[in-house]
Amino acid sequence: MKNIAIIGSTGSIGRQTLAVIEASPERFRVVALAAGGNLEELVGQIARHRPQIVSVADEVRAAELRDRLGSRVQELGDELRFAIPEIAWGSAGLLSVATHPAATMVVSAAVGVVGLEATYAAIRAGKHVALSNKEVLVAAGELVMAAVAASGVALLPVDSEHNAIHQCMRAGRREEVRRLILTASGGPFRRSRIAEVASATPEQALAHPNWKMGQRITIDSATMMNKGFEVIEARWLFGVRPDQIEVVIHPQSTIHSMVEYVDGSILAQLGPTDMRMPIQYALTYPEREASKGVQLDWSGLRRLDFEKPSMRRFPCLRLARQALEQGAAHPCALNAADEVAVAAFLERRLPFGGIAEVIESVLERMPSVQLRTVDDVLTADLEARRLASEEITRTAGKRMAAPSMQAANT
Repeated sequence: MKNIAIIGSTGSIGRQTLAVIEASPERFRVVALAAGGNLEELVGQIARHRPQIVSVADEVRAAELRDRLGSRVQELGDELRFAIPEIAWGSAGLLSVATHPAATMVVSAAVGVVGLEATYAAIRAGKHVALSNKEVLVAAGELVMAAVAASGVALLPVDSEHNAIHQCMRAGRREEVRRLILTASGGPFRRSRIAEVASATPEQALAHPNWKMGQRITIDSATMMNKGFEVIEARWLFGVRPDQIEVVIHPQSTIHSMVEYVDGSILAQLGPTDMRMPIQYALTYPEREASKGVQLDWSGLRRLDFEKPSMRRFPCLRLARQALEQGAAHPCALNAADEVAVAAFLERRLPFGGIAEVIESVLERMPSVQLRTVDDVLTADLEARRLASEEITRTAGKRMAAPSMQAANT
């Protein structure tokens, strides 16, 4: 039996991970959970899985969780009562969950760079990691992979694209790989006029044609920044050169990614648009277990289309490759600037086209410093966020000034 700790248990990936665990209770046991502020969801998870420790965002929520659990215990019958787990909070709580002595695998599913320190600590503590948090490798890929090599643990990708590549690469040696081919849906603007995309609304950008995901990753899919992040992740996960990683648009999202070998053979991993499949693969690796109701509907598969992404339509993809080429703190800055810009767009403080403009400005202004420790990464992250916020304020000021100038000229 594998003992599992989950960072980000109340998010989409966290909840689906628990669904996979609940489908195979004889194989997995939850020993630790970390969440943010969704206490209602967390209380239910604690009641079902009875972890030894849980962590929440801050001390106020920790006190509220303790009260809620006390009330829940009183409501249940004697035979269903459970022990209230140790309750921690903040960054120290995340570290406690990630390094819990009983855990053999940590699912890193927190959103944002907040999960980096805990994931890094888990690796150094000898835990195998199922990684869903893109920021870990985008912001600190070299640092994290060095820790993986030193600890001798498995870092198993949960994202469907990297999970697909991981599966396909089991067919050959790494030196036999010619290139990795990441597939992208193209998002909601694949066929839209470029001039119209620049002024898209949050509602339009959140209308993903294939996947149901969190808000930030859905916007990143619309800009294809998510695919840029995946290029950076793939470079570190699989130890290939950036020029060996290609992105193709595949609107059906049936082929999750491909690996081309030096002899011309191309292996593709196909599956339904259901994250439970890659989660289960990561949890059961190196074995495979029969899926519980997750399978591809062949009757609905009529065609498989592929096309090259346009850098004019998706400038964020170009910026991600640029950041990878620049190296040092630039991939970290790319992620931080994107997070800030996407939040501003969702709050209607920045137009859709402004996301790429803000990121490009931050990459130009970001100092080229090497990141040798997690503290270095967090410092670079804060600096990039500051630069992004400055750029958003400047952009907003220009937009406000434009109508005034027009009125003055009439």
